[in-house]
Amino acid sequence: MISLIKKLINPGLCLAGLAAVPSMSLAMDATEIVQRSLDATYYAGADVRTKVTMQLVNPKGDIREREMTMLRLNGADGEQRYYTYFHRPTDVKGTAFLVQKFTGKEDDRWIFVPAIKLVKRIASDDKRSSFVGSDFTYEDVSGREVADETHVLVGEETFEGRPVYRIESKPVKPIDYSRRVSLIDKERWLPLSEEYFDLRNRPSRVFSAVKVESIADIWTITARTMKNLQTGYRTDVTYQDINYNSGLEADIFTERYLRNPPQQWVK
Repeated sequence: MISLIKKLINPGLCLAGLAAVPSMSLAMDATEIVQRSLDATYYAGADVRTKVTMQLVNPKGDIREREMTMLRLNGADGEQRYYTYFHRPTDVKGTAFLVQKFTGKEDDRWIFVPAIKLVKRIASDDKRSSFVGSDFTYEDVSGREVADETHVLVGEETFEGRPVYRIESKPVKPIDYSRRVSLIDKERWLPLSEEYFDLRNRPSRVFSAVKVESIADIWTITARTMKNLQTGYRTDVTYQDINYNSGLEADIFTERYLRNPPQQWVK
């Protein structure tokens, strides 16, 4: 059973030739751009409910698939609540994941493992670990704070027919990547690509927004992928039945509902 918990909690674009010496105004602009991108990606609507299909693809092309329902509720002053319920496969069915996200301090995270009826607190320093065995981290799922990194506007360009800002971000505190380079849509504010570099400045992971659609007049990434460039693994995610402003209530996002999922929202 301990191995199951470990499996659930901790499983397993280079800028050559570009140099920039940003002015203070450019640095401030970069921070504002990143903040708007975080808002568009993680805070759209007052709440959201969606069905999620996640495919874990190994270098041989073998696929493991997971299906889940994800709920998100915005609170005051940037606080949020996330609830994820797993429908399949059998070995994770009934697993539930809860995040209480705060501004200016570490998030609280819990996971319920139904096989042993255990609610386990996830340590704050695990936010950069794998989200249920995928190539996405817990932080990729629920977002980060703009102040966690410093940001520089490198330039403006066109990417796959869309006008974008190229932003280089570096963590304020040492973590598992040295920098990331984002291409942010200038009109929709969504990240279309993000490349992460490891501590030796080698490309490590690449995020891609595969499909962007307008849902209830909100531009939304409805398909995305994260590829690990060093292992050859990747994770493909699609979002279906996306509903913004469904009227989710805060009491859903409590430890009680980890053990007893709110059926009307996760069925």
